[in-house]
Amino acid sequence: MIDWGGQHGAVSRSEADKVLGRRLVLEGLATGVLVQPWRGVVIHAADSLKLATRAQAALLVVGQPAALSGATALALHGISAVDDTSIHVTVPHSRRVKSKPGLTIHQADFQPSDVVELDGLAMFSLDLALADFLCDGDKRTAFAALDEAMHGLAPDHVRTLRANVRDRIVDRRDRRGIHRAVMLLDLATGKVDSPPESILRLIVVEAGFPIPETQYEITTIEGRPLYVLDMAWPARRVALEYDGFASHEERRDYDSERDARMAGRGWITIRASAEDLRDPRRVLSELTKAFGRRAVA
Repeated sequence: MIDWGGQHGAVSRSEADKVLGRRLVLEGLATGVLVQPWRGVVIHAADSLKLATRAQAALLVVGQPAALSGATALALHGISAVDDTSIHVTVPHSRRVKSKPGLTIHQADFQPSDVVELDGLAMFSLDLALADFLCDGDKRTAFAALDEAMHGLAPDHVRTLRANVRDRIVDRRDRRGIHRAVMLLDLATGKVDSPPESILRLIVVEAGFPIPETQYEITTIEGRPLYVLDMAWPARRVALEYDGFASHEERRDYDSERDARMAGRGWITIRASAEDLRDPRRVLSELTKAFGRRAVA
């Protein structure tokens, strides 16, 4: 592979011509060794699926001032919950830049302090990217992204992130989606173990069930930790567990034995899978029945 400089392997077409020579660039494009994700920028075909390479290419095409934003910024900040193949870039209202296939342009005025540089790529700070996505991104994905961003942080850092995101939401000039964003922000805890668990929790709450406790610990009489439940309503002794396909297949016997032991303690355990995220009617029906059996006076 030819090294033409640049941290992530994207260069302008003029720079590629300068480094390789126009004839070699044309030959590379003709044979498929090189590709132009958008006119005016060249990358190695082998790098075409790398997010950082496509992000750098997008910034080269768009020019400055601009910043990676939305799902792209979140993914580059390390948030795995987002899955969007398009590269999202925000430019000020004063610029006239059109979206292209695979490159989505947003317009919003921002300050230099709103932009951070990670691995040489200019992008919105995590709190700003989260605030924007909570307002106008896919609701379930946005909530899972926020939960993931909070996961593993010390309690005071969670409070700081929540406050910063809230300030960003309140300060938005575009008021669309603000009420939804605040609701999602208040619901997030960062205590779930995976994006699907976050989505399941949101589904349950939006269906009208009380907000469940997350990572609820079951202990022995002596206080020794025994089990940790994904979601629980302790007053009703109802638990909701999310089974990822691989882990569930490997742990089927163990989970069945655990559910039986929990039943002996008076708990009803309901299990959900990835299929239930797509169609939650079964889980919601089982929860309704469980709540009916365990009505709290």
